[in-house]
Amino acid sequence: MNIEILEFVEGAKKATGLTVIIDVFRAFSVACYASDAGAAKIIAVGDIKMAYELKKKLRNVVLVGEREEKRIEGFDFGNSPTEMIKANLYSKTVILTTTAGTNGLVNASNAKILLTGSFVNATATAKYIQSLNPESVSLVAMGYRAAISAEEDLLCAEYISAKLNDKESDFENRISNLRNSSGRRFFKPENLDFSPPTDFFLCTMTDRFHFVLRAEKRFDGNFDLIRVDI
Repeated sequence: MNIEILEFVEGAKKATGLTVIIDVFRAFSVACYASDAGAAKIIAVGDIKMAYELKKKLRNVVLVGEREEKRIEGFDFGNSPTEMIKANLYSKTVILTTTAGTNGLVNASNAKILLTGSFVNATATAKYIQSLNPESVSLVAMGYRAAISAEEDLLCAEYISAKLNDKESDFENRISNLRNSSGRRFFKPENLDFSPPTDFFLCTMTDRFHFVLRAEKRFDGNFDLIRVDI
């Protein structure tokens, strides 16, 4: 199994084979928490206009997402796992759009199989990949706003890669130490309303969930995130 680690939208475009689009802070952690909160369907879209168009066409829709890290005007929830665990999403269709994560999915046009990636289901993701035994795996770290290398996304890629290679590595301290680097923003007072400290801890809770979210392209060009229990 050949494993390659890539970054940003450019990396998503280059990715081939089985591809994992990684966005730890916070899109694909949020998607897992939304699924756990009972969402009947999760649709990932690349832009805000499309999210509003889908809301007009579908029933029982909630809009979830961010731009500049903040909840989009008119949306029901921001890109926050703290909001997801408080929400009752039973039977709801969640439409998710973010700066980095969902754009990675939209641009991964050469991927044969497409998954989302985060710490909260990293081991399940590795197990699922091993069950398929693909020739090549692309791990795409989307980065901060899809433009700046994000330590958490690269570390998650490394974590999944280690699991795929059955390497025993101690990631616990490195993940915890993200609080002092890329996770510092969650502890700034000015960010509390849209990016609270609890988001950091919920996003770094490794292997909380034993399912993967497989992205399947829809007829409209967006992606259904299909839960597959492991």
